[in-house]
Amino acid sequence: MIDTPSIILASNSPRRRELLRQIGVPFSVAPADVDEDIMPGEAAETYATRVARDKARIAAARTHSGIVIAADTIVVLDNEILGKPADSADAARMLEKLSGRVHRVITAVVIKDAGTGRELVKSAETRVWFRNLSPVEIASYVKSGEPLDKAGAYGIQERGALLVDRIEGCYYNVVGLPLSLLGELLQEMGLNIWSRQE
Repeated sequence: MIDTPSIILASNSPRRRELLRQIGVPFSVAPADVDEDIMPGEAAETYATRVARDKARIAAARTHSGIVIAADTIVVLDNEILGKPADSADAARMLEKLSGRVHRVITAVVIKDAGTGRELVKSAETRVWFRNLSPVEIASYVKSGEPLDKAGAYGIQERGALLVDRIEGCYYNVVGLPLSLLGELLQEMGLNIWSRQE
């Protein structure tokens, strides 16, 4: 196994940065802005994979070398993709929909070797059950401002944990980066992540 290439995170997400730090992998950040509009008839996993791939390709084209990590996390309820809310009213609308229901969180992860163009793609899915939320709880949570930059209008790693009854699957996937899956993909790409500790 090789352990020389640099690792580049193609994301501005503070949550993804924190998760990479958690597993001790040194990395640099090279955010990639892409078109995140949903195409007509596009399935949820297809959409997440397309967006993550676009992020990886843009970052790889900029850096020319190193291993790029890109991801896209979406919340899906009854086949409807709930992205980041447009405003407070939109956040409240999403939380009302999620209240008392089970939804899916899908994260597509793309690992791309910027030098060779080799690309690995996989996705993780976690089922999340919300408690029945009162209008007061929803209003209070929206007022905190926390939902506004998060898919599905909540963050399980922050106050949003109070909304969640239980999950089935990877917790880190709901945060935004399924670490076990990421580790598998990096190893498959030829990186010994155990020897790259900071």
